[in-house]
Amino acid sequence: MSFSSEIKEELSRQIPAARHCRLAEAAAILNFCSHVKEGVQGPGSVNMHTENLAVARKYFTLLRKTFNIDMNVSVRQNQSFRGSRSYDVTSYGDLSAVKHTLVQNLCCKRAFIRGAFLASGSMSDPEKGYHFEIVCDTEPEAEYLRTLIGSFDMEARVTQRKNHYITYMKEGSQIADMLSVMEAHVALMNFENVRILKEMRNSVNRQVNCETANLNKTVSAAVKQIEDIRYIERTIGFEQLPENLAEIAELRLEQPGTTLKELGEMLNPPVGKSGVNHRLRKLSMIAEELRDNKEEKLL
Repeated sequence: MSFSSEIKEELSRQIPAARHCRLAEAAAILNFCSHVKEGVQGPGSVNMHTENLAVARKYFTLLRKTFNIDMNVSVRQNQSFRGSRSYDVTSYGDLSAVKHTLVQNLCCKRAFIRGAFLASGSMSDPEKGYHFEIVCDTEPEAEYLRTLIGSFDMEARVTQRKNHYITYMKEGSQIADMLSVMEAHVALMNFENVRILKEMRNSVNRQVNCETANLNKTVSAAVKQIEDIRYIERTIGFEQLPENLAEIAELRLEQPGTTLKELGEMLNPPVGKSGVNHRLRKLSMIAEELRDNKEEKLL
């Protein structure tokens, strides 16, 4: 079962206690499910077609608990797509109260968003990426949904995809907030567990990469220092160096993989890391001067 299906399965079992919230959620399913047809079974009938059992179950339960109307549920075995099933919920009665529901209360906005996601929403597997979307038939529908989402201090975006408009979110923290708004608490817990593990892995990877970069930098610096020291040794010898520079030069050759701090602790008297670094820079400057002088003589 996909992550979207898990969310819808959880949401399908939550029935709002307040009638106005049930109306809001049913209105969203009617508005956002693209397979709603009026008059299929005669005047005053509304047929809702879906391939998701959770959506059909939720729609049927909302109408049954809110209106005293007759309904019929039929299941069809599809031949074209791996034997999947489709569901038709046909209601007989006046649903104008649903279609013209005004969504004003915050609880009703929550229910409407939940119904919209059930009808035409999807969410990617958080292990692969963060993407939450609801497909709308028209741009006004998409913008209206974006406005409702904005009521909960979240920022959704709208884009066009072929003949539809998509209201979507890609920020992990906001998608977590969206799951909370829709009251998909189990899905939220699973989503957050995945986010925590991914953030931990990313943090470890960043730390390892940083330590690797620092190690490479340290090794490169040590190699350069040893090259400069050996060049000085070959050209003028350590006897021509001040005592403190000669001491650190010999120690560096003896301890090529030792850190500057450890090198300083080996000196007598001990010298701090910055002092060791200063002496090694002086040696590098001397080596560069010797190389420059050699090139001048050749010219």
